[in-house]
Amino acid sequence: MKNRVRKANIDDLEFIKSLEKLSFPEFQQSSLVALKRSLSSQNQSVFIAETEEGKAAGALILFVFKRSIRIYSIAVHQDFRNLGFGELLLSYAVDFAKQFQKERLFLEVDAQNQLLIDWYAKRGFYLLEKLTDYYQIGRDAYRMEMSLQLFLERKSLQNIIVINQPHQWVFESVNAQIVPVKEYINNPAYHNNTDLRVFNLCTSYKYQSFGYYVSLLATARNQRVIPNAVTISDFKLINVIRSVTAELKELIDDALKKVNVSNYELNVYFGQSVQKGFSRLAMKLYQIIEAPLFKVSFHKDANNTFIKEVKVLSLSRLPESELPYIGEFAKRYFAKKRFNKAKLVNYKYDLAILINPKKETPPSCPKALQKIKDAANKRGIYTEFIHPKDFDKINEFDALFIRETTNVNNHTYEFSRMAYAEGLVVIDDPWSILKCSNKIYQNEVFKKNKIKTPDTIVFTKNHFKKEMLDQLEFPLVLKQPDSAFSLGVTKVESKEEAEKALQNLFKSSDMVIGQAFLYSDYDWRIGVLDNQALYACKYYMSKGHWQIYNWKTADNKELEGDYEALALSEVPAKVIETALKAAAQFGDGLYGVDLKEVKGEVYVIEVNDNPNIDFGVEDQFLKDKLYDRLIDSIYRRIEQSKNILER
Repeated sequence: MKNRVRKANIDDLEFIKSLEKLSFPEFQQSSLVALKRSLSSQNQSVFIAETEEGKAAGALILFVFKRSIRIYSIAVHQDFRNLGFGELLLSYAVDFAKQFQKERLFLEVDAQNQLLIDWYAKRGFYLLEKLTDYYQIGRDAYRMEMSLQLFLERKSLQNIIVINQPHQWVFESVNAQIVPVKEYINNPAYHNNTDLRVFNLCTSYKYQSFGYYVSLLATARNQRVIPNAVTISDFKLINVIRSVTAELKELIDDALKKVNVSNYELNVYFGQSVQKGFSRLAMKLYQIIEAPLFKVSFHKDANNTFIKEVKVLSLSRLPESELPYIGEFAKRYFAKKRFNKAKLVNYKYDLAILINPKKETPPSCPKALQKIKDAANKRGIYTEFIHPKDFDKINEFDALFIRETTNVNNHTYEFSRMAYAEGLVVIDDPWSILKCSNKIYQNEVFKKNKIKTPDTIVFTKNHFKKEMLDQLEFPLVLKQPDSAFSLGVTKVESKEEAEKALQNLFKSSDMVIGQAFLYSDYDWRIGVLDNQALYACKYYMSKGHWQIYNWKTADNKELEGDYEALALSEVPAKVIETALKAAAQFGDGLYGVDLKEVKGEVYVIEVNDNPNIDFGVEDQFLKDKLYDRLIDSIYRRIEQSKNILER
């Protein structure tokens, strides 16, 4: 008979109590009342490890939650330590969690007990968060977690189309189940099933109509729904519609330039349109409005073209002549959903990482990308590298991580906006790209929030006069508003150089930023994620140059300056505080804040979305922990988006 684990009973109470005193400091010990409660509670399970002879050697206390199990304590009697009983109890806890299809195991460990932290880490647990003053004032803990996603049976998402009258759906070979609205609302089969993607095609989305409640209930049931309740509310707010579609003004003007009537209507079916010349506009409108079938009414006059109204399209009122096209649009639309993707391993979530191998200066090198993928796989997230040509694959995933240099005017922003429209978690989100990519915006934000920057002036093309340069000190740094990687940035030593440089920069931008030149041997780069400092680096200037990157050198070895990653504790507190304050103005995503420390003052140079994370550079200090923390954030964001973060 081998060592075994059995269910504890009330007769084990004295042994468990004595084990508590022998194994834990006083501030970690449970009272006799608490231990009795553990033995009788329906939400706790207590187990005893025994020797072959039936001698009690250790105990395991578990708290059982809906989706997870907390290891409250593992203790082994001093007479039986280093004999494998701790390993036996932990393995039992893992098997117990798998048996009941739990998604994760978690526990708290004394932050000062590095041996125990390392012991759990070797067995698959990851540091999740620090719990300040957890045991008592001055005694912190770490929460550690083990993901069990790889061991769970993954269910496929099922498309359902909810409509008022099922007979109105006349399209064949569509990968979706047709469900009458009253059945969806009342049938318990649809109440607790989170593996549904709900397409709300009800006749009306008016307040308190069936269509309104379908989206509201789907959200409450943790089901993905299109359109969601927020989008439905936006339909009746024309000012909101005009605001969120303002970015499409040029596209709207271009699409309607040959339209010779004052009022024009565009029907959008599953992100597409039958009308020639309107395909791109239809897709862009779908990305923003996020409804399967809708009509946009435009008004055009001599001075302006604008959206007058957006209405949902009822199935019963679709133009009969366009039904064959709509059927084909629907077929393609439902065919490309994530649940159709076959994978050899079952994972809980899917992550797309957008890369572009053709670019010479990507934000992550191949080794770093592989590290990200490895960290995601450990966390139970399937990862696929996608490319600019894979735009139609976005909605197959739960999250998008952009690892290509972002810009509002290229496909990276389109990917981000489309992913957000599809309900994905997105890093970098569209708002971060918009805000971070423009230094004019950053300058306004920093001024408003009293964040110190080098003295800054904005030059405007039609209002610039060379006399404006008379009052400035040189050297001066001139920047295109959307410059990145030190490109589009020029240092000028005199008024004459500045005037010439500005004339050149005005060819591509109506506004140019001018900043006082502050010399330093290095720039601080503080990586920020979830409004917390993630990593710290010193980027030294390129050899013989005033920037980190020297694009004019012919020697690749002199293209970039040196770098040094440091522990956050080694960074001046003022640098961290300033970086966090600056990043907070742009969101809670992943940012790289560039700062200079000159004569005891800290200046923000800029906040970057899509910051570099390269193997051997930004991860130089944290190693694999950097990638684990990135993926932990993405995982939590996915869970939050699905409203399933309860323990």
